[in-house]
Amino acid sequence: MTTAQKQTYADAATRVVDAAHGLVYAYRDVGSGTVPLVLLQHFRGNLDNWDPALIDALASHRRVVAFDNVGVGGTNGNTPSTVEQMAADAIAFLDAMEFDRVDILGFSLGSFVAQEIALTRPALVRGLILASAAPKGAAGMHGWAPWVIDAVGKPQPDPVGYLKVFFAESASSQQAGQQALQRMFTRTDFDQQTTWQTRQAQYDAVCAWGIPNHALLQRLSAIEHRVFIANGDSDPMILPRFSYLLAGLIPGAKVKIYPDSAHGFLFQHHTEFAADVENFLRVDEVDELSKDGSGD
Repeated sequence: MTTAQKQTYADAATRVVDAAHGLVYAYRDVGSGTVPLVLLQHFRGNLDNWDPALIDALASHRRVVAFDNVGVGGTNGNTPSTVEQMAADAIAFLDAMEFDRVDILGFSLGSFVAQEIALTRPALVRGLILASAAPKGAAGMHGWAPWVIDAVGKPQPDPVGYLKVFFAESASSQQAGQQALQRMFTRTDFDQQTTWQTRQAQYDAVCAWGIPNHALLQRLSAIEHRVFIANGDSDPMILPRFSYLLAGLIPGAKVKIYPDSAHGFLFQHHTEFAADVENFLRVDEVDELSKDGSGD
C-alpha cells in the first residue's frame, strides 16, 4: 500500500479493500507517514462520525486511516456481538491493508476493541490511545444509564440526544458540539448509515464487556505498549473514573481529563487533543530512530 495523498478528511474518497472470507472494508486514508494511525469508531458510528477537524489535525503530521468494521456503514457482513470478534475483524482489515505496525486510536467502543487488539496481536501495535475508555469487567460498566442509551440508541439518529451525551451542559460545550456536527456533514457523498442490527449487536457487546468480573482486570497488566488514556470530565457514557482505573492497570499509562466536556471531548478539544496525541506518538518515533542508530 502507498501512503495517501495529503488532503482534507472531508474531501477524502471512500475506498474499499478486500479481506479474508469475502469481507470488503470501507475506509478513508489521509496524510502520509510510515506507521499509520488507525482509528476505531464509537457505538453506532461510521466514517462520517469522525470530526474532520480532528482528523485533519492528526493527519498534518502522519498518515491516518479510518475504517468501518464488519457490518458497519459501507463494510459488508453482520456486526458481531462481542468485542473479541470485533478485534479479530479489525485485525483482518489491518492484514488486508498489509500493515505490519500501527498506532491505534480507539474511541469509546473502539477503545474496547483497541485493548483486545493490543492483547491479541501485541507485535502489531506501537502506540495506543484510548479515548473514553473502560476495562473489561469493571464494576459499573454493565450497560449505560437509561437516559444515555435512550439518547443515542433510538432507531433513527437523534442529534439532540447526541449533543446531550457527547457534550457537556455548558453553553460553550453545546456550541462546540453543534460546530462539530456541522463539520461532520459537509460531505456530499455520505457513508451508509449503521443499521439496527449493528446497534443491537454493538450494545450487546458493550453490556457483555461490562459484566463485573474483577479477575478480568488483571489482563491489562500484559499490555506493555505506551498508552495514552483520555476523557472528558463530564462524560455520562463512560465515566472519567474508568480512565484512572485503566491507567492504574496498564503499566506506565498516561491519563488526561479534558475540562468542560463529555463523551465527545476529542471533537470539542480537537486542537489540543491532536497535539497531545502527536506529542505522545512522537516519543515512539524518536525511540525507534535511536534504536536504529539514526538519532542524534
